Amino acid sequence: MKKLLTVLLLGLTIVSVGQEKVLLRLNYEKGDVYEMNMKMTQNMGVGVMSMNTTMTMSQEITDVSDKEYESTMKITKMIMDMSQGGMQMSYDSSKKGEELDQAGKMMKAQMEPMLKATITAKGDKLGKILETKVVPNIPGASDLTKQSSNVTYPEKAVVVGDTWSMIKDSKGMKFNFVYKVTSISSKSVLLNVSGKVEGIATGDITGSMSIDRKSGVPVNSKIDMIIQIQGQELKTNVEMNIVKQ
Repeated sequence: MKKLLTVLLLGLTIVSVGQEKVLLRLNYEKGDVYEMNMKMTQNMGVGVMSMNTTMTMSQEITDVSDKEYESTMKITKMIMDMSQGGMQMSYDSSKKGEELDQAGKMMKAQMEPMLKATITAKGDKLGKILETKVVPNIPGASDLTKQSSNVTYPEKAVVVGDTWSMIKDSKGMKFNFVYKVTSISSKSVLLNVSGKVEGIATGDITGSMSIDRKSGVPVNSKIDMIIQIQGQELKTNVEMNIVKQ
């Protein structure tokens, strides 16, 4: 009888753990500072164009309320290597102008204003970006905030197997993301990412994401996209790592 009770209790424990619910929210605290590291590789066609970008950003949480937060972001480092039509171009923000070739100097002139800009963002605890402001106003800088936000959480608590979706519109394209909870532990929530791209380009999205359970921050994510645009296949891989300082 004792053995039977033990087995029964063990079974109930396994079921209860398996059905554990998690309410996903961004639980920022005022003064929190995060370092965001992003690596992006893009390849179009066979030798048509390739670009590798590595970027480091600093994010400080400047205000937190019951439902929203405010933050400031700055790009602290950027490295770009691009090949197009037989031309090679490289840029490293940590290098001085005299250390760069002519193409690198041209890229430096374009990218340096972004490194000096401060991006202020207001978002809610579900992960939606509500407002962005760039000082000084640099075209394209606010897009970095949108890229760094790859998930919007559902209103309800989730269990393993649950799915939800998010749509992002960008430059004539609609990105339909679908998230599925694959694992829940005491420290993290793991998601499988899939989806479709529609609009001026069409294609598929695959990937994965690891969310810190306590803070709700997506500490690791990997997104792969294969799309068709203007008769060419474009492969994009984006990996992001977020570390609290």
